[in-house]
Amino acid sequence: MPESDEMVSFAAHIKPLFREHDRQSMSFAFDLWSYDDVRGHAAGILERLENGTMPCDGAWPADRVEVFKRWTESGCQP
Repeated sequence: MPESDEMVSFAAHIKPLFREHDRQSMSFAFDLWSYDDVRGHAAGILERLENGTMPCDGAWPADRVEVFKRWTESGCQP
């Protein structure tokens, strides 16, 4: 998890949040380990993370959702 003042990046902070199981579950739509795919679907992913419908086997803890939200709000750094 990044520090509160640290820039959130896909490679260091976002990609590791998604497990292989998550990736396989969403492979019909996009690749959760692909920066371009996740950036392109970031709004929808965030919405589902916030309402607890993603990942499919249980909601993320609030701190993980917040990291994803920070990433989207800071320009989706690679």
